[in-house]
Amino acid sequence: MLRFLGRSVLSLLQYLGELAVLFGETCRALVTAPIRWRLFARQLVEVGFRSQLVVIVTGAFTGAVFAAQTFFQFHRIGMESAVGAVVAVSMFRELGPVLTGLMVAGRVGAAIAAEIGTMKVTEQIDALRALGVHPIDYLVVPRVMALMLSMPILVAECCGLGALAGYLIGTKVLGISEAYYLDTMLKFTGLRDIKMALSKGLAFAVLVVFISCHQGLNAKEGAVGVGRAPTEAVVIGSLAILVVNFFLSFALNIIYPAGV
Repeated sequence: MLRFLGRSVLSLLQYLGELAVLFGETCRALVTAPIRWRLFARQLVEVGFRSQLVVIVTGAFTGAVFAAQTFFQFHRIGMESAVGAVVAVSMFRELGPVLTGLMVAGRVGAAIAAEIGTMKVTEQIDALRALGVHPIDYLVVPRVMALMLSMPILVAECCGLGALAGYLIGTKVLGISEAYYLDTMLKFTGLRDIKMALSKGLAFAVLVVFISCHQGLNAKEGAVGVGRAPTEAVVIGSLAILVVNFFLSFALNIIYPAGV
């Protein structure tokens, strides 16, 4: 038992160390290496623009069903007017960023790991080194820049569509007074909640892109390795988002105190 726990802890520490090395090399490349703007624009379209549909649908239907379920419970105690505040705060602080991160990890993270893993197995990365091109500069940096720019925007879209869908379901379908709904929503949702949503989106972007790139760069030889890389990228990225979100919620409540 102790041997198993020791191996698990050492494997975790080794994995975190490899991620830290990749993060350090990427930060150095951002400062010293030339930015490949064409690759950055291509990745921006792939990871940002083409992820909007899944994020919008997820946010809209989550806000709608959350408003309905909240209404069914609050209706028992005569607090239907508080539905707007609960839906908006929940979408901005937790549901919007987490669901966006999970959707992006499933769509973008798997694609990044599969693409880089295929290049690793087919020795294209070795060819880049032979041509004097650093793989971090060519493969990782454009994806990091694109996802860090795209994720906060995707989180904002998810939260906004979720709040709007909750408003439409609450007022047009469930019959909540529009004045009460908007009043409570605007009263209890402020700039602090928006800051928390965008901060979480940026943190989740860092997790997804570095975990996915790491899995691709360390893909094993053969088709089995290429197939395993995106699966592990999605699983590890999703678990990392859920775990980090717990600690990030406490940290952001300290960084952005009430009234800010």
